[in-house]
Amino acid sequence: MFKRKNVVEIAGQDGGENAIFNKETEGLSQGQIVLKRFIRHRGAMGSLFVIAILMIFVFSALDQKIGPFKIPGWWHYNTEDLPELRSIGCKEGLVGCPTISLRPSILGGQGIGLGEHPFGQDDIGRDYFALVMRGAQRSMMVMFVIGAIGGTLGTIVGSIAGFYRGWVDAVLMRFTDFIITIPAIIIGSVVGYHYGNLGVGFLAFYLGLFAWTGLSRLVRGEFLTLREREFVDAARVAGASNKRIIFKHILPNAVGVIIVSVTLLMSGAILLETALSYLGFGVVAPDVSLGLLISQYQDSFTTRPWLFWYPGLFIITIALSINFIGDGLRDAFDPRQRRRISKKERHTARVMHKTGVQK
Repeated sequence: MFKRKNVVEIAGQDGGENAIFNKETEGLSQGQIVLKRFIRHRGAMGSLFVIAILMIFVFSALDQKIGPFKIPGWWHYNTEDLPELRSIGCKEGLVGCPTISLRPSILGGQGIGLGEHPFGQDDIGRDYFALVMRGAQRSMMVMFVIGAIGGTLGTIVGSIAGFYRGWVDAVLMRFTDFIITIPAIIIGSVVGYHYGNLGVGFLAFYLGLFAWTGLSRLVRGEFLTLREREFVDAARVAGASNKRIIFKHILPNAVGVIIVSVTLLMSGAILLETALSYLGFGVVAPDVSLGLLISQYQDSFTTRPWLFWYPGLFIITIALSINFIGDGLRDAFDPRQRRRISKKERHTARVMHKTGVQK
């Protein structure tokens, strides 16, 4: 009797919580509901803010060339400048140490400020802050290009295979399985060895041609499920063409899986570029990337660890932020994901269940 009472109480509470959720989403479109769920995800919103601030900070720091136009940056050094190596404020035997100060003067520090070389200097005197900013620009460019190309190819291949099935599905999926069996680091090494010296844009483009396999299988699974739904049958009865069914009916319902997978693909892309550059098969000098900086100064970890810390910090921040954004998008698009119910809402649900009020 006691167990039955608990079951009834929980069921009534769940019904009250559903009633609260239905009341909150009443009159909203699907896009508005997704946006509302995403905004409630604190980790995703915080990560989105971090990525936005980081992109503005990184891309505005150094001079940018767009065709014949040059946009000046706010930082006074560039990657080609060779100022004199500084030893002021460094321990004995060290040069080029960071000048950034985060301790206020009232606490015995030098005050909050960047100084002349906030991230220090490298072996020949180049400003390491400028190098890290340029490396972050290149790594972010690789991330977005691979995400765009891999997302497009994966969506196309997966949607065609899932919708048409039969021999089309068999051919496309066996080709996908063949690409999957080859380790990504091997493909990246071959691509980087042949095209790494052509610039970061070419490297990102060719890596994107092999980054779509996982997304294509997810999209295929969604299309295999959605093509059997009633709204697709209704569209066929109404005389809609296959093109219209794919782009107007099925694809909008699979966009949640696609967006989430692309964000995770972008997170993996920056780690792949870092690994390739570290191994010497990614971005090559005189160009700069975060992975290349770590590779070049890995021997300085014990003597001048700041040459290793700052590129690693940017890599971790970017990858984690993208992962949190993808996690928030997954929760927002998946209607089966239940958000956390606050104590106040639980109390309201109990009251609604007891009084029988349906709002």
